[in-house]
Amino acid sequence: MATTDPFVGTTCVRSSVDLPVSLSREAAVPLTAQLAGWLRRAMLDGTLPPGERLPSSRALAAQLKVSRTVVTEAYQQLYAEGWLEGRHGSGTFVADMETTGMRTAGMRTAGRGTGGIETAVTPPRETPQDPAPAGPAAAFIDLTAGRPWVRDYDRAAWKRAWRRAGEPPPGADPDPYGLPRLRELLADHLRRARGMAVGPENILVTRGTGNGLDLCALALLGAGARAGVEDPGYHVARTVFEARGAEIVPCPVDADGVIVDGLPGDLRVLYTTPAHQYPLGGRLPIPRRERLLAWARSTGATVVEDDYDAEFRYDVAPLPALYGLDPSRVVLLGTLSKTLSPDVGVGWLVGTPELVARIAGLRRAVADRTSGPVQEAVATLLERGDLDRHLRRMRLEYARRRAAVVELLGPVCRLRGDTAGLHVLAELPAAVVPVVVERARERGILLDATGRHHHGRERLHGLVIGYGSASLADVRRGCRVIAAIVREAVAAAP
Repeated sequence: MATTDPFVGTTCVRSSVDLPVSLSREAAVPLTAQLAGWLRRAMLDGTLPPGERLPSSRALAAQLKVSRTVVTEAYQQLYAEGWLEGRHGSGTFVADMETTGMRTAGMRTAGRGTGGIETAVTPPRETPQDPAPAGPAAAFIDLTAGRPWVRDYDRAAWKRAWRRAGEPPPGADPDPYGLPRLRELLADHLRRARGMAVGPENILVTRGTGNGLDLCALALLGAGARAGVEDPGYHVARTVFEARGAEIVPCPVDADGVIVDGLPGDLRVLYTTPAHQYPLGGRLPIPRRERLLAWARSTGATVVEDDYDAEFRYDVAPLPALYGLDPSRVVLLGTLSKTLSPDVGVGWLVGTPELVARIAGLRRAVADRTSGPVQEAVATLLERGDLDRHLRRMRLEYARRRAAVVELLGPVCRLRGDTAGLHVLAELPAAVVPVVVERARERGILLDATGRHHHGRERLHGLVIGYGSASLADVRRGCRVIAAIVREAVAAAP
């Protein structure tokens, strides 16, 4: 039977090449990095031309007398960088590097965490001309943040999930907690994906982050209650809390996330995005997470943790969720809007059983609910492993786009938040930002600036560049245009 693992070769007209690789266990460089570096050099010098089929991970591991994990991780790294492509049921092939702009590029030494290993490519010299000028009739390249790629999914799995969702009759009395089957599956998903020991009694199924925020506000806030929101931060949190009568308190953030020292002691709720701060992109370090929870315990505040972008990490290990460190002081919100699609309209709220029960009661009182058939479909995607497979595939795809953004924009501006998520922050002088946004729009590229994410005075200036909803080719094309515009605008700035 043919395998669906892109790193395991199956019957193919063209057999894979024999690779004369030599790895040294005595070297300081890890075996995975040695193998990845050898393959890059072979692809650059033409030893492995575009379209060449590589050995399966099992076969190459046997040849090199290393674990299969060494080969699989090397292949995955090269796939993420755009060197390889997996063809469903056929194996792993060298990508067409002419189209990705890598064949003429030389090797560079990566910085963070590589110990001088060759791990990436130097971008080819850019010209100020737009390689694909965008006229008035051309479609926009959308590089704004907050939107995922929704055009690549398993259609068979999607149809199967909805057929299953159509089997139960319509419910007359929706469960405010959500479908029991889905809550059990979500508890298992969170144990595997986030290392959280939770049961279905800790979970309430929502319609997404906005709905979860509103339910938290309904249960935890009231007229005049003070709610802290990161500044800059997610504007929807400010809007939802204000709509429930709360007084919004802007809480400054830095490159790592919310600044704990100086947080007011009278906050009822603090909203934060510790996995990938929106929009600056920081990951809250463990010591600061512990200080934040100590502050919450001492003040009696509840931390509302938006697990934003926690599913997508690059070159970094996962950090534990705040909820996992202290479930008594944290409510965690998650959603499928980035993993699958905003149109699905399913998320989750995780808290103590007592708080979840209270929220469920309030939810019933205001006639708020999550669609039963949609929950059934999501449960099927989780149950069959389809959602996990989609997530793994999209991690690799987003990693390729993130690498393109870093490659093309890194030389012209300082980038923040490129270790996780679906966006990066490109810092620019304040006077340059509106010029770049306007000129990019004239050339068919939509950009988002930092201004609208601040509650008060703008303290940091730049572009919030999202690479989730544009294709790899469009990301590369758009970033080339942006880089040229930034160079021109910075040079012309007083």
